[in-house]
Amino acid sequence: MSIKISKKIMSKLGKTNAEFELIEEGDKILVGLSGGKDSLTMIHAMKEQQRRAPFKFEFIAVTIGYGMGENFDNLIKHCKEYDIEHIVYDTKIYELAEEKIRKNSSFCSFFSRMRRGTLYGIAEKNGCNKLALGHHMDDAAESFFMNFIYNGQMRSLAPKYKADNGLIVIRPLIQMRERQLRAFVVDNNIAAIGDEACPAMRFDVKMPHARANTKVMLAKMEKEFPSLFTSLNAAFKNISIDSFFDKEKFNI
Repeated sequence: MSIKISKKIMSKLGKTNAEFELIEEGDKILVGLSGGKDSLTMIHAMKEQQRRAPFKFEFIAVTIGYGMGENFDNLIKHCKEYDIEHIVYDTKIYELAEEKIRKNSSFCSFFSRMRRGTLYGIAEKNGCNKLALGHHMDDAAESFFMNFIYNGQMRSLAPKYKADNGLIVIRPLIQMRERQLRAFVVDNNIAAIGDEACPAMRFDVKMPHARANTKVMLAKMEKEFPSLFTSLNAAFKNISIDSFFDKEKFNI
């Protein structure tokens, strides 16, 4: 069975890559593969990019097990079927969370930090110079408004940055919409893993609603202003730092 990947996805991937120099000649990239729609789209888009690009690069997909008895058989089979190099790396992050997370702390941020640190270590062990994460434009917009509303901070998700250990982290899907990635898995009849795999869901705590509320808010805004995400994408590249209240940045 062949994979159908839309021209729009490949065009956006190519343009984002050229704009931010994400994937380059000789790169060896570790790709975080949770098995959700975003990371599944990413591995197939990168596989197709390997075929089309005028330069050579390698990538390895890695799936982190949290030690919750997860079954990744279908994901392993999927990667084998499409000739995608894949590692499943088991951890005890879930067990550690039960000991380490304080009451009322953010479960999501704990698991995110632990997962990211594990990925950094696996990248180093496998001689990878870059780590690819599957965040998209909706994630960037949600992060921006969550930081703005809840933290009083102007912050989003960069297409590319250098981690403390020198690893370059890239987000090849950052200018794509979530609905494009959802359509990819539906059109190809791929069984994507959803929120049920999130380890935080296993804890008997009231889950934070900040992201869910922000999604609802953005959906309402987009209904009223259909060009909202196009404008946000442009605005994230057009920042007038000296027009805000940071006296260090005043242009005088």
